[in-house]
Amino acid sequence: MGKPSNLVIVESPSKAKTIGRYLGPDYTVKASMGHLRDLPKSKMGVDLENNFAPQYIPVRGKESLIKELKTAASQADTVYLATDPDREGEAISWHLKELLGLSDEKTRRVTFNEITQKVVKQSIQQPRNIDYNLVNAQQARRILDRIVGYQLSPLLWKKVRRGLSAGRVQSVATRLVVDRENEIRAFQPKEYWSLDVTLNRQGNPGSFQARYWGEEKKRELTSEEETLQVIRDITGQEFTVTDVKKAEKKRSAAPPFTTSTLQQEASRKLGFTPKKTMMIAQQLYEGVEVAGEGTTGLITYMRTDSLRLSDEAMAAAAQFIRGRYGEQYYYGKFHVFKTKSGAQDAHEAIRPSHVELEPERVRESLTMDQYKLYKLIWSRFLATQMANAVYDTVSIDTRCAGHVFRSSHQSMRFAGFIAVYEEGRDEEGEAVGSALPDLAVGEKTVSSRIEKEQHFTQPPARYTEATLVKAMEEKGIGRPSTYAATISTIEDREYVVKQDKRLAPTPLGEIVTGLMVERFNDIIDVEFTANMENSLDAVEEGKQQWQTLLGEFYQRFHQELTDAETALEGVRLKVPEEETDEVCELCGRKMVIKMGRFGKFLACPGFPECRNAKPLVERMPGRCPKCGSGMLKRKSKKGYAYYACEKGAECGFMSWDVPTAEDCPECGQTLFKKSGKGRMKPFCINERCSRFLPEDQRGYYKKKTEAAKDEGEAPEGAAVKKKTAAKKTVRSAAAGAEKKTAARKTKGA
Repeated sequence: MGKPSNLVIVESPSKAKTIGRYLGPDYTVKASMGHLRDLPKSKMGVDLENNFAPQYIPVRGKESLIKELKTAASQADTVYLATDPDREGEAISWHLKELLGLSDEKTRRVTFNEITQKVVKQSIQQPRNIDYNLVNAQQARRILDRIVGYQLSPLLWKKVRRGLSAGRVQSVATRLVVDRENEIRAFQPKEYWSLDVTLNRQGNPGSFQARYWGEEKKRELTSEEETLQVIRDITGQEFTVTDVKKAEKKRSAAPPFTTSTLQQEASRKLGFTPKKTMMIAQQLYEGVEVAGEGTTGLITYMRTDSLRLSDEAMAAAAQFIRGRYGEQYYYGKFHVFKTKSGAQDAHEAIRPSHVELEPERVRESLTMDQYKLYKLIWSRFLATQMANAVYDTVSIDTRCAGHVFRSSHQSMRFAGFIAVYEEGRDEEGEAVGSALPDLAVGEKTVSSRIEKEQHFTQPPARYTEATLVKAMEEKGIGRPSTYAATISTIEDREYVVKQDKRLAPTPLGEIVTGLMVERFNDIIDVEFTANMENSLDAVEEGKQQWQTLLGEFYQRFHQELTDAETALEGVRLKVPEEETDEVCELCGRKMVIKMGRFGKFLACPGFPECRNAKPLVERMPGRCPKCGSGMLKRKSKKGYAYYACEKGAECGFMSWDVPTAEDCPECGQTLFKKSGKGRMKPFCINERCSRFLPEDQRGYYKKKTEAAKDEGEAPEGAAVKKKTAAKKTVRSAAAGAEKKTAARKTKGA
């Protein structure tokens, strides 16, 4: 058999494996491992004087892979560029074409909304050319972010703290968190009162509770005196039923997942960060090894803002629902959801590629996190094509001395889609109330108990990662593919921090945001950022020239930067230190968190009079397998994280493996998992347990990874100098050791 005449290039090995299985021996499928060409890290790499020409270079460390792909491309008759179906994927394909020196005649562009045998084969038969509008939109975004990051970050280094960075989208996301915190601080609570009465029927069994509603119109009781006046009016008086409303209420299923709603729901229901959600979704899309099926792509493409579903997918869901649940549970026709205006609608909504692959059927082939996310996507999709849930509702008004009290209740008559899936909520919904007796208008009741309670209005809640994603989507900040990276970036750079699963700004985040609001109003403005996203969409649609967009932006930005440098001449902004509850045992002051060469540590604010300092430890879930005490995360002298018993040397237990909140079902001890990122299954480290996993089987490996191409990068100069200095130190230490060894040998001789 001759060599394959077709080369297909995708981003990842798992995607290559899945597609290679479908295409057969005439095709060689290779992975580019993401971008192979990009802007340099050591300098801006954009010629501002020459129409913003980018200076792309091969990615460092990928020389052998580039050589391998060039060889494979030179031997192939046709090269199919099959990167992801979005702007980033289109740009990767274009960079591959340029880097590998592919001619137009030899190059074909293909995309897969889902990686199934049918779709892959159809797409290969229907290739297209590279869409340069998509490429230019991605280039414009990349260059915008590079300009902001490489020109604004040095200003932050000089005026706030070295190593900081700023970016278009991350700065606005941080501002949302800061603005919400300011709303909370400025909030003035208002008093209000609730008034509940327990009513008993006269001559019939049954009692029920009713809440004060108002008089002729709804009214809120705002003081105790108002509440006491109502109580005086109704005490000892009869209550008359004045209105009984019974109705049927139907509730429709939530639409299928988009990128934003998947991240929100995975955060609410599974506790996943947006970054984790997208990482696992990428694995499910690219393909996993399913027992009996081989390598299979389980979901459609996960970066989308569309609610559209294919007729084929909806027909398959209808057949499955009828067979599994019965005709009455089917919606009755294709349930089509309208995509919101402004959405790109380039791909379908997120759904399972094969609805017949139920979560339980593939559970043994997936990690626990993959299973949870797949079940969420599968259930949500199936629910979209199921019948409405039906409730019986009843509302009863009773009147006494001119005051109206209302009772309500609802009960489910038919589960419909709720048999499969119910959408999570950010806030608690209204209580459905207790079951009510069958009352008639005109019936008399008497009160047996009157209860009043004081309340105060609550400030707006801090954002969770889910609600921040929702706010970014509603305000047009970023696009589906950027939400996860943006939130991850502002957390990693310590502009915001998680407190009780909610996001709060750090003092650093507030200082930087204040500077940005004062000096860079365009960059930090929500509306400006949303309009910039619309402009990038216009580039993608071929309605705007990308260099013109950059020119208009840079003219204003450069002037703001110049004005800021002039106004802040000689100014250095101090970041307030974060106080803790830890008390200095030497002087009694509350210790503060400081940043040192090896990360955060606790220090006494009385420096230099008091020089007390100690490590900042993080409490971990689980229990010490040796003595049952708590576990702490610590760092070695070389900066590596390890996990140790809180009793320290008294117990002596430590491990490089990470303790989890799960217990071994066999011996009851805390389960551990390997450190690092990726697909990790917990294991037992108890040698006496039948589920014990030896160290050499725990799956540790070294893997080279690229830094994420986030918006808002900071120049790499300082980091390069630091690495160079570190290498010199190592060489110097090695030379010193050699001299000492030689001296000892000479002395011994």
